[in-house]
Amino acid sequence: METLDRPQTTRKSLPLTEQDLADLAKLRRSVDHRQALAELSHRHIDDSVSEAALLQAVLEAGLRATQDRVEEEGYATLAQQIDTAERRQTARRRRPTWADES
Repeated sequence: METLDRPQTTRKSLPLTEQDLADLAKLRRSVDHRQALAELSHRHIDDSVSEAALLQAVLEAGLRATQDRVEEEGYATLAQQIDTAERRQTARRRRPTWADES
């Protein structure tokens, strides 16, 4: 896993609600939540992580989840197209029902 101390390109202001702050506090306090976030963001996160680093990990986890979803939908579409093409090929090879008529 990567560490959270990569060079910063820019800093952005991020408005946070009370619920957002509570969720970040839960991520920081809960070992299970930190571990899940670390797995999703592919970063090492401990209980002393800075707020900025925690927000960066949350962003990266969200971006990864979004990319995974896009790939899943793409694969599902591709599988459906392949399945349709295979059905057409099978239908072309099938003997027509009228061929057995005498």
